[in-house]
Amino acid sequence: MPLVTTKEMFKKAYEGGYAVGAFNVNNMEIIQGITEAAKENNAPVILQVSAGARKYANHTYLTKLVEAAAIETGVPIALHLDHGDSFELCKSCIDGGFTSVMIDGSHHSYEENIELTKKVVEYAHERGVVVEGELGRLAGIEDDVNVSDEDASYTRPEEVVDFVTRTGVDSLAIAIGTSHGAYKFKPGQKPQLRFDILEEIEKQLPNFPIVLHGASSVNQEFVKMINEFGGAMPDAIGIPEEMLRQAARSAVCKINIDSDLRLAMTGSVRKYMAENPSHFDPRQYLSVARTAIKDLVSHKITNVLGCNGKA
Repeated sequence: MPLVTTKEMFKKAYEGGYAVGAFNVNNMEIIQGITEAAKENNAPVILQVSAGARKYANHTYLTKLVEAAAIETGVPIALHLDHGDSFELCKSCIDGGFTSVMIDGSHHSYEENIELTKKVVEYAHERGVVVEGELGRLAGIEDDVNVSDEDASYTRPEEVVDFVTRTGVDSLAIAIGTSHGAYKFKPGQKPQLRFDILEEIEKQLPNFPIVLHGASSVNQEFVKMINEFGGAMPDAIGIPEEMLRQAARSAVCKINIDSDLRLAMTGSVRKYMAENPSHFDPRQYLSVARTAIKDLVSHKITNVLGCNGKA
């Protein structure tokens, strides 16, 4: 099956009251774990690549691995650029086979964000590629994204219609309380998503797909595993899954998950190496990591996103 765009995925998700998982990928085992889970659960899936992952693994390697996953699984797979910060980066991914790109102009002024986003949209749409834009800024650190709490800002519902109309974007990432990375909240601070902002955005943009970034739940089992087998992670609190389930039933059609994958892979590898110190074959410990990712993604698909059986 060839790679697809997110346009049909989001239309079905909006009408069906569920969300599609967008999982960040860096290597073969991560791609295999995610897409095997998607196949077993008959779910559509978005594999997304950050600028950092592209530098690490090489554009061509990642693209071909994702294309292979589409052939092997037969489920709808979109290949998406996560947090593209320039026209040049988005153009390179569009020209290189990506079916979806995000242009994140949220670090610019409002008018500059519109100008940059519109430029990417025009180039992408001429080539059959869809575009995600962003309004508002999420706090946190993940790859090349680094926004302090002081610089973070909620999306302003009164701006969304103007932004979407003037840019022509196909989906919109908003800031309602999620944040990037594992360390999302300060000690004693309770996670809280601003569903009032989301509801107002839904009113302003009916039938329009909304995206949540920074939506890992930070699985405590894997945090404990990392600490038990040689790590020193401080307390990490993610977004409660019930909040994500509520978001998936609304206009949110795409939920981004990255930190949970990293925790699953790192925790399972550390545990395996601690219990099998004489083993040195990467196939052994990476197989364990692949299974951990597959199990995690299956859980997200069936218990959080609700996209099982929707391929």
